[in-house]
Amino acid sequence: MRFPIWGAKPKPSAALKSQQGVRDFSALLHFGSFRLQFPSMPTFRMTVAYDGGAYAGWQMQVGQTSIQETLEAALAKVTGQSIRMVGSGRTDSGVHALGQVASFDSDTNLEPATLMRALNSELPGDIAVLSVALAPDRFHAQRWAKRKRYRYVLHDGRASDVFQRHYCWHIYRRLAAERMHQAAQALVGRHDFTSFQTGGAARKSTIRAVFELTVARVSTDVIHVEIEADGFLYNMVRAITGTLVRVGRGSKPVDWPAQVLAAQHRGAAGRTAPPQGLFLVRVEYE
Repeated sequence: MRFPIWGAKPKPSAALKSQQGVRDFSALLHFGSFRLQFPSMPTFRMTVAYDGGAYAGWQMQVGQTSIQETLEAALAKVTGQSIRMVGSGRTDSGVHALGQVASFDSDTNLEPATLMRALNSELPGDIAVLSVALAPDRFHAQRWAKRKRYRYVLHDGRASDVFQRHYCWHIYRRLAAERMHQAAQALVGRHDFTSFQTGGAARKSTIRAVFELTVARVSTDVIHVEIEADGFLYNMVRAITGTLVRVGRGSKPVDWPAQVLAAQHRGAAGRTAPPQGLFLVRVEYE
C-alpha cells in the first residue's frame, strides 16, 4: 500500500495532539527583554535494520547511495516534506545493522504505526523500519546514545559458507575462540584506544569505556565477537577483531592485545577486519 503525498491528511490521535499541544506555543513578546519563541515540531525515534552491502554507509555521500539518503527519500514521499534525520552513529560501507536508531522532526499527522507501514512500502527490500515512536522533545539519536553494541561474525569452517559470505569473514584456519576471549578481556574498561583507530573522522578524545567484550563459538564453524561500549572510534571494532584473530590463529600470544593497547599506535595492532562481518546490534538510551 502506498500513501499519497497530497490530499486529505488523517486526523491526529489524542496522544499526538497532546504532544503537539505541549510544544506549540504562540510567539511571546516581552517588553524590555524581547523574546520570540517559535513552535517546534514533534520529534520521532525510528529503529532500522539494513543490509549494508549495496550502500556507501549510513551517512549522505555525494555521488553514492547511502542508508540515510534512502530513508529520507522515503520520508519525503510519505510526508511530502523534506526531512533531515540523524543516526545514532555512522556505519561504514558494507556494514549492517540489526537496530540502528535515527531521529527526525516532522509535523506529519500520520500516526507512528501508520508512518512505519508507509515507509516500509517505499523502501527497498534491504532496509526495514522496525519501529517508529514519538520521542521526547529535542531527542537526538546520536547525542543521547549511552551504549552501543556491535557484533562481528567470523566463519572458520574448512570451506566458506556461500550463503553467508556477505555477512561474515571467512578465516581459512581454525580459530581458538577461548584464547581470543581471554585476550579480549584486557580491552574491557576505560582506555585510550588509539591503537584500534584507523584514519577517518577526527575525534576530540580517543578514550572509550568498553563495558563488555566477548568471543564465543555459537556453532560448529561460527564465532561471534561482541563488544558494548559508550562509543567507538573509526573502525575500532574491526581493528579489535583483526587483532584477536591473530591470537586465535596462534601467531600472537594471549597478552598481545594488552601490549597493542599500551602502544597507542595503529601500526601495533592487527589488520582491519573486512566490513561485511560487522553488525550494529542495538543502541541504548537512558
